[in-house]
Amino acid sequence: MEGLGEDSFSAVILAAGDFPNHVLPLRILRTTENLIACDGALEELLEYEIEPTAVVGDGDSLSEELKQRYAHIYHPISEQEFNDLTKATLFARSHLKMDASTHTRPCFCYLGATGKREDHTLGNISLMLYYYRQLGINPVMITDYGYFVPASGTTRFDSFPGQQVSIFNATCKELISNGLKWDIYPFTELWQGILNEALSNEFTIHADGDYLIYRTHKI
Repeated sequence: MEGLGEDSFSAVILAAGDFPNHVLPLRILRTTENLIACDGALEELLEYEIEPTAVVGDGDSLSEELKQRYAHIYHPISEQEFNDLTKATLFARSHLKMDASTHTRPCFCYLGATGKREDHTLGNISLMLYYYRQLGINPVMITDYGYFVPASGTTRFDSFPGQQVSIFNATCKELISNGLKWDIYPFTELWQGILNEALSNEFTIHADGDYLIYRTHKI
C-alpha cells in the first residue's frame, strides 16, 4: 500500500500522542469518513473542530461530560491486555464496513501515535508489525516527519531522490536492496538499518521475512 491519501484507508485511528501538525496527517484527519479516536485523543481532536466516527478506550482519559456527550459513539473496552491503539484497531476491524469482495487487506492509518512517553512510542511503532502479521491489516503510521509501513518478502517502494529511509529487520535472514545509497544486510540490531537514502523514485527490498520501513515526507 503506497498511497497516503485519505481515500486509501479503510479507517483512520487517532492515538493520544503528540497531535499532528504536518499538512498530510491534518488533511487526512479532516477528510476521512472513518475516524476512530482513542479516548485520550478526543479532547484535543475537538479543539480542531473535528468529529470522530467512534471513540474507543477504557474511559480513564474521558471526562464525564464527554462520556455523556459522545455516549452514542463511545465504546468502552475495559480489559487491560491491549493498549488503546490496539483496542481501536480491533474495534475498526470488527465494526466498520470493509470491502470483503476484493479479498484484500484493509488499510489502516495511524496518527498521533508518537511523542510524549517514549515507551508508548516504541510500543506503538512495534505494533505495526503485529497488526500486519497477526491481524491481517496493512497499517501505515504517519507522523509529522515521515511514515512507517511493515512489509514482507520482496517489495517495491515509491520514493524520491534523497528521501531518508530506515529499515528495521524483524525476521529476515536474507535482506538486500536496490535503489538505496548504502547496501543493507540482515540487521541484528535496530540501529543498524537507519539513515539510508533513496537514489531515485523507487527502491526494492529483497527479503525472506518481515521488516519495517520508515520514509521521510517530501515536504
